[in-house]
Amino acid sequence: MESLNFESDDLAATEEFLNNAYTRVQIGNHGQHQVRTRIRREVLGSINFDQLEMGFDMAYDADPLGRVCLVTVHSGRIEENYHDYGTDTFTPGQTGLLTPHDLPYSGVIRTSRYDITMFDPAILNRMATAAGGDRVRVAGHRPVSVAAGQRLRRVIIHLQQIAADPDAANSPLTVTSASDYLAATVLATMPTTAEHEPNATDRHDAHPHTVRRAIAYLESHLGDRVAIADVAAATFVTPRALQLAFRRHLNTTPLEYLQQLRLAAAHEQLGAAGPGDGRTVASIAYRWGFTHPGRFATAYRQRYGRSPSQTLRE
Repeated sequence: MESLNFESDDLAATEEFLNNAYTRVQIGNHGQHQVRTRIRREVLGSINFDQLEMGFDMAYDADPLGRVCLVTVHSGRIEENYHDYGTDTFTPGQTGLLTPHDLPYSGVIRTSRYDITMFDPAILNRMATAAGGDRVRVAGHRPVSVAAGQRLRRVIIHLQQIAADPDAANSPLTVTSASDYLAATVLATMPTTAEHEPNATDRHDAHPHTVRRAIAYLESHLGDRVAIADVAAATFVTPRALQLAFRRHLNTTPLEYLQQLRLAAAHEQLGAAGPGDGRTVASIAYRWGFTHPGRFATAYRQRYGRSPSQTLRE
C-alpha cells in the first residue's frame, strides 16, 4: 500500500474512496453537520497509519477489512458494534480494537478526529503461538488495563513518527523491527489467544544447546528480518521454549540478544565510516533496525562508554 491524502465534502465521493482504500462499505450522514472528510495515510512496511477527520456523524456498515484495525480517538467519539459485546464507545484518549481482520463491522463516527493502525494479523504469529496450532488473534476490543492502553498509544505514536521519516521507512531492518515492536506490544497490552506459559516440553527443551543453536542462527541472519517464530523453527523448539532458554541461561530474550549483536555491527560501521561518505549516526542506526535514535544513543553509550557521534568523528 502507498501513502495517500483525501479531502471531500461529498458523501458519495467519500464512500467511493473508503471502498477503494479500505473495504466495501456503505455510509450515511446521521447528523445535521455538512459532510467533511479528511484522510491521510503513512505506510511503514505492511503497517498503515491513517489519520482521519470526519466533520459529520458518519454511519457505516462494512465488510471485513482483512487486517486488524486499532483505533485512537482524539476528538468526538466512535460508537462501534461488536459481535460478542454489543455497542461500545471510544472517547478522546482511548485506544483499542476497532475491528478484527475477519468480521464485518458497523457503527457511527460522531464528528471525530481519530487515528487507525492497520496490520496483517500474521505478524502476531511471528511473535507467539496459540493453543492447538491455531493462529493468534486479538480476543477483545479493550486493552487489558488503563496503563496497557497508554503504552499501546505511545508505541503507535512512535511508529507513526518512524513512518513519516523517509530514511527510517526505507530501511528494511527498521521496518521489520517496527512490525515486531507493534506485534509484541499488542500481545502485551490487548487480550489475545496467545499462549504465554511454557509447558513441560518447553521446560525440557530450554537447555544450553537450544541457546547455542539459536545464537548461531542469529549471527548468520544479522542483516535479515528475524522473528521469534523463525529462530524457534531453526532450533526445533517452540517460541515459549526458546524464550525460556534465553531467560534461564543468559538472563535475556532472543530479540534482546539480537539487538546487542546489531549494536555491535552498528559500532563497527560507525568506526569504519570515513569523512564525506554520507553516513550518519541516524542512517547507521536505521540500517541495523534501531527505530529510535535517542534510545540507540543511550544503548550505545551504556555498551561502549561514549556517544555514537564520537565514534563516527574519530
